[in-house]
Amino acid sequence: MCTVEGAKEHVFHTLDGETGVSKLTKTCQIVFQNDVEIHHQTEIKKNMSSPTTFILLGFGNLLELRIFFFVFFFAIYALSLVGNLLIFFLVVVDQHLQTPMYFFIMNLSFLETCYISTILPRMLVSFLTGDRSISIMGCITQYYFFGFLAATECYLLAMMSYDRYLAICRPLHYSTIMNGRLCFQLAITSWMSGLLTNTIITSLMVELTFCGPNEIDDFFCDVYPVANLSCSNTHIVRTAVFVLGLMVTLPPFLLTLASYICIISTVLQIKSKVAQQKAFSTCSSHLIVVSLFYGSIFLVYIVPETETLKRLHKMFSLFYTILTPMLNPLIYSLRNREVKEALFRSVRKFSSRVL
Repeated sequence: MCTVEGAKEHVFHTLDGETGVSKLTKTCQIVFQNDVEIHHQTEIKKNMSSPTTFILLGFGNLLELRIFFFVFFFAIYALSLVGNLLIFFLVVVDQHLQTPMYFFIMNLSFLETCYISTILPRMLVSFLTGDRSISIMGCITQYYFFGFLAATECYLLAMMSYDRYLAICRPLHYSTIMNGRLCFQLAITSWMSGLLTNTIITSLMVELTFCGPNEIDDFFCDVYPVANLSCSNTHIVRTAVFVLGLMVTLPPFLLTLASYICIISTVLQIKSKVAQQKAFSTCSSHLIVVSLFYGSIFLVYIVPETETLKRLHKMFSLFYTILTPMLNPLIYSLRNREVKEALFRSVRKFSSRVL
């Protein structure tokens, strides 16, 4: 050690002609220089191993198609915004569409507008500028809104299936049961359930530390890819995701499944083919949306990841994050006669005011 006692010891034991003090001084200088160098190297490694941003690889291996991807996804985003906001506007202003079914569709359209806006704008900027980085807090924030809206959609789709069950299986009691107060309560329950469950998960994600690789092989921030980059214990986060994920998806899925079993059973008992087709037409659109949404989620999160599925992971993710919000207006409402009539009424009313 470079101390006074060490200096005295060197004075009495030096054999090479140098005084012990001068030798000790040189030794201390060397030790000090080594300590400074070690500290400097440690700080460099620490800075290198503590990333402040993540890199969303997305479709980065196809850089030559960046402009094509920008135009393609911009068109999807524009169609989704126009379609969903148009439905939301029509349900609000047209009294003929102010029914329980369209009340839930209005909620879904608003949700889809927010849902796709959490992912696509960042993707479009990446395609346009080539910058694929996103801050850690920006990544967690993106997941917060994405997870919250995805969980809410699970509940909303279940509420809509329950509405169709009452309309087809209990038509005489439908207006009494599915009143405005119940519709509002079901919608609020859906939104608050999604908000609560994902707030818990995100609060646990914020506590994670990152000190290694910072590349996410996806086009948005999802919980598992982010957790995989953490160097802290992620057991609590993964357990919370698993438990709360089951709470978010399994009860709504079972309610939806039970509703459609009852609906199909009831419709098959109808003797008139025309009446059967009319009954099926009222719920076929919802069934298509549910199948696309739950089918893609099942393939991404439930099915064991093989090499083939790993390569198709982004494609399946596109279905429930981007394509479903675009297709919902087309599948759900814009092809319905009531929505078309409401659109024509709104256009005529607007034209008469302008002219």
